Amino acid sequence: MSAFLNAAAPTSVDTTFVDTTSVDTAESPACAEPLPVLGRDVTVPLVTGGEVTYAALDYAASAPALQRVWDDVAAYAPYYGSVHRGAGYLSQLSTDLFEQSRVTVAQFLDCRPADQVIFTRSTTDSLNLLAAVLPADCQVFVFETEHHASLLPWTNARVTYLNAPRTPDEAVATLERALADREPYGPALVCVTGASNVTGELWPVKELAAAAHAHGARIVLDAAQLAPHHPVSVQDLDVDWVAFSGHKLYAPFGSGVLAGRADWLQQAEPYLAGGGASRKVARREDGGVDVEWHTTAARHEAGSPNVIGVYSIASACKALTEAGFDSLVARERHLIAQVREGLAEVPAVRVLSLFGDEAPRVGVISFVVDGWNSSHFAAALSAEYGIGVRDGLFCAHPLVRTLLGSEPQAQGECGAPEAAPGERSLNAIRVSFGAGTPDEHVERFVRAVKELVADGAKWQYRTEEGRCVPAV
Repeated sequence: MSAFLNAAAPTSVDTTFVDTTSVDTAESPACAEPLPVLGRDVTVPLVTGGEVTYAALDYAASAPALQRVWDDVAAYAPYYGSVHRGAGYLSQLSTDLFEQSRVTVAQFLDCRPADQVIFTRSTTDSLNLLAAVLPADCQVFVFETEHHASLLPWTNARVTYLNAPRTPDEAVATLERALADREPYGPALVCVTGASNVTGELWPVKELAAAAHAHGARIVLDAAQLAPHHPVSVQDLDVDWVAFSGHKLYAPFGSGVLAGRADWLQQAEPYLAGGGASRKVARREDGGVDVEWHTTAARHEAGSPNVIGVYSIASACKALTEAGFDSLVARERHLIAQVREGLAEVPAVRVLSLFGDEAPRVGVISFVVDGWNSSHFAAALSAEYGIGVRDGLFCAHPLVRTLLGSEPQAQGECGAPEAAPGERSLNAIRVSFGAGTPDEHVERFVRAVKELVADGAKWQYRTEEGRCVPAV
């Protein structure tokens, strides 16, 4: 039952963030188990007959919602009301819930006191918002290794794309050289991922932030793959902004966050023009309209916001922190070791990596299998073992093509190409997992890889609209 239901009045809504990061949770048996998520008992049919519990191993695309988050949302739903616009009890309750959720997210990210937390639709939306408020003549520096959400939004700026580094030190050195060479010396922004959505490798964010600031640039952290797996401190990493999506943080689809420094946000025109962003609107004598925009986060939150999505993000932030990131990270490292050790026993499998086997990483692993089209392999995992993974270029085309040894500038599609089963394709397979993944799912995946490589698929497959599907 959500805490707000115990409120005697709207102002008593309790979404206060509980900081448990310093609490020793190692002895808590609950933290040693996967967190309860939606869909954990869903069964799916196998083409070979029978059913099996679905193994959701595509967390990097969308993590299943935590049961705790879903319960909180369900408890709030009867009290739904439009925020900032109503004098009624439910509107005031929802407004307080919405604004307290902003406080919860700020505390989850360890924001600075003057930082703003803006609610968006997703990481992509957050980074496009930041791109829209860049000062004139801003230069943007971004590695080719980025997800398209952080690679592509900077269409109105001068962009320098940096080649994929092969070590964390090389990443820092590459950025320092690029920043030192920039002319004229004006506003600049560095965009970098915290954890790769292709390799899972952690990037040296703190060192990159120091390099950016030393050369007068600012930095935005794409934390879409980092925040669900590791604590993110804006102050410790010394980043200027951070962006992430709710649907990767064990919340439902449709909500995201951009948090960080307020000045560029306040100085720019609103991302969307409309109600909520405007403070005062008046007609002029000449027939035009004068508008005074908000200087708070509301400036870039025009329209009726996704209150349920915002509340679900706050609920997920609290749930992860209360579970204890130390325990969550330790358990995930155990799962990562299981997968990597299992794949290492299959000579036909090549795991993709920028920084090498010893690099710290989150639960995201991409690989290719000799003699297999990646779409065919992923289809067999699903149809014959009930395992959901992803195949393709993972909306990071330049990076995947670099890792596969093809030209990084070569074009590709997000889905599988027109390649028949058994033919090589220029894409990969990605397995990803997190706080809700049971050991059995990982064990089944490793076993399935070994069996498919050793024995081949048990079923016939065909190509349909660019994807391999079971033949019927």
